[in-house]
Amino acid sequence: MRRSLGKMSKRSRLLGKKNQILTVPELVKEFAVGAVVVVAHVSRFSGMPHPRYRGRHGTVMGRRGKAYVVKIRDGNSIKELIIPPVHLQPVK
Repeated sequence: MRRSLGKMSKRSRLLGKKNQILTVPELVKEFAVGAVVVVAHVSRFSGMPHPRYRGRHGTVMGRRGKAYVVKIRDGNSIKELIIPPVHLQPVK
């Protein structure tokens, strides 16, 4: 049987290291437009960005529904990702 080669292939070690319990403040975080955020994965799959963007810094450009539009630089191109607030953390 051929193994899966999806975007979550070989990622169980990275996402399952800590037993992360989601709290209400993490689910309803708010960010201002222009705020700098870090893409931080939580083991919750709904709306999770691709693992290649893990740890990347980006700028919040606006909201789209309950999620945020984040502008991230990927090499020479600029990409806009739609990420729920549970997968974002403010830069310290």
